[in-house]
Amino acid sequence: MTALPTRTLGSTGPRVSALGLGCMGMSALYGETDRAESIATIHAALDAGITLLDTGDFYGMGHNELLINEALRTAPAAAREQALTSVKFGALRTVEGGFTGYDGRPAAVKNFAAYSLQRLGTDHIDIYRIARVDPDVPIEETVGAIAELVEAGHVRHIGLSEVGADTIRRAAAVAPVSDLQIEYSLISRSIETEILPACRELGIGVTAYGVLSRGLISGHFTRDRELAAGDFRSMSPRFQDENLQHNLDLVDALRKVAEQKGVTVAQIAIAWALARGTDIVPLVGARRRDRLTEALGSLDVRLDAADLAAIEVAVPAGAAAGARYPDSQMAHLDSER
Repeated sequence: MTALPTRTLGSTGPRVSALGLGCMGMSALYGETDRAESIATIHAALDAGITLLDTGDFYGMGHNELLINEALRTAPAAAREQALTSVKFGALRTVEGGFTGYDGRPAAVKNFAAYSLQRLGTDHIDIYRIARVDPDVPIEETVGAIAELVEAGHVRHIGLSEVGADTIRRAAAVAPVSDLQIEYSLISRSIETEILPACRELGIGVTAYGVLSRGLISGHFTRDRELAAGDFRSMSPRFQDENLQHNLDLVDALRKVAEQKGVTVAQIAIAWALARGTDIVPLVGARRRDRLTEALGSLDVRLDAADLAAIEVAVPAGAAAGARYPDSQMAHLDSER
């Protein structure tokens, strides 16, 4: 195992690798998956020193947790012992794969946790969080139920996901919160106004997902790319028609900055997220070992004031065209209210 730089998730959370691995795409939402390559990628991540594996019990309706279970069981003992699991719960699914809402009732929280522990093949979850706030259940009740799981030893730390500043404060008043998981990238910067300051005020870390905006600012997405059936991006506003053309123009501008720095577009985008503060841990959604290797290279990129200024010119805050989710999903985001 390689030693990577580490960061602590807030004032009460665990110390983790400076980059985490988001495993969702290995099971769902981005077209065809490759089980063998997915497991090989998790093994490569652990061998490289990544300790934080992020999943959700609804990713492939349990498929992703079972995949992580298999990867950990077949990894060297030293790597397995260093691995930390971050699990989201609460999404309600249909047999056809649709989403019908979220359930944050205390009894449901404990039910979801029981199933996740079984699928993961472990006796505890390191960080546990509801994926989206249940509008019918006060966040205090949901977080209180996770706190009871902590007391029982089934969960180590409480996390939050996609919530606004008021909800963060209400949750933190119930029990210590380690981190907020939320989308944060060069083209998704709305958290900088109120949410990130609230986290910093309360000593809560940020695990940033979507740092490459689902591949949009990875440098690998092309204007003529055809998306597979069921790929989330085929419904994402940022990948549609004129929006896509505009956003890829931003990527072209960013590419020039990256080339001057001698790095890839993906590396400079991840390095930018790393540079936003030591309390931020980017999650990279690499599904293949070559993409993982590229992402790990971002840890060697040092951005000075001139680099950051050039990036800001290339991709100004608020420059992206299109919302980050379709309207029906934006409605579930407490963080966007």
